[in-house]
Amino acid sequence: MKNEEISDRIFRQAVEAIDNGDINTLEGLLKCYPYLVFDYFPYPDGAYFKNPYLLWFVADNPIRVGKLAANIVDITRLLIRFVKQETEDTAQYQLDYALGLVATGRIPRECGVQIQLIDSLIDAGAKPGGGLGALAHGNIEAAARLIDRGGKLTLAAAVGLDRYDDITRLAAAASADERLVALTAAAFYGKVQTISLLLNWGVSPNGYPDKNTGFHSHATPLHQAVSSGSLEAVKLLVEAGADINATDKVYSGTPLGWALYMPGESDDTEANQKYHIIADYLREKEQSAQSV
Repeated sequence: MKNEEISDRIFRQAVEAIDNGDINTLEGLLKCYPYLVFDYFPYPDGAYFKNPYLLWFVADNPIRVGKLAANIVDITRLLIRFVKQETEDTAQYQLDYALGLVATGRIPRECGVQIQLIDSLIDAGAKPGGGLGALAHGNIEAAARLIDRGGKLTLAAAVGLDRYDDITRLAAAASADERLVALTAAAFYGKVQTISLLLNWGVSPNGYPDKNTGFHSHATPLHQAVSSGSLEAVKLLVEAGADINATDKVYSGTPLGWALYMPGESDDTEANQKYHIIADYLREKEQSAQSV
């Protein structure tokens, strides 16, 4: 994904000004070409970044550059000012989606500006969500900020943020799917205590969360426990009846398949050893089931 693939020359210049932290050039372009903030532009990404608005490029999500300009917060505020000044019908949508990209992105977190960007967007009127997207991408501090700024605290968010009093309170009225999402979140982070708590409350270890609930609808809690690297979390779920042959909905991989694949994704020797141990455990369980 390269800026050279952006067909509109002026729009490309504006994106490059964002990437380079050239706030003066960006402001000049915005004054001369107001369409930059009220039009969206075709971009060669068929997924969640299709037809992006200029504001959305401040998050570098999807990753194009791998870093953000040192003055990205000021650039974002400049863009917000023009969006609110020049647009009417799409301003709210632009702000809300930009907030989602920032909260779920890895680069804003690594550059140490995720919280500032979140605050700038919410101060401008963006509506904070429940933080599940941020949690699903490992952005715990961002999820907490969204909740603190008015986002709805769900059972799964309470699980991801270790808010045990809220977990107990919310679980009582939670639907079966909300409980499954919560178990998925606990498994994703290898939260053994919370997994055990939810299982003891009768939460099923099998199934796929509804895609509208925000947390990894393509995989079961057992898949997520494997990805966490926690053998104890995997064992808890298997012993509770989790299906070791369940396949994820994207790659058709079983939990064992995930355990075998994970070491190729990391150079962390210690982490990879955990995946090997998990694979051995799942393979043993698979063989035992076949011999019965």
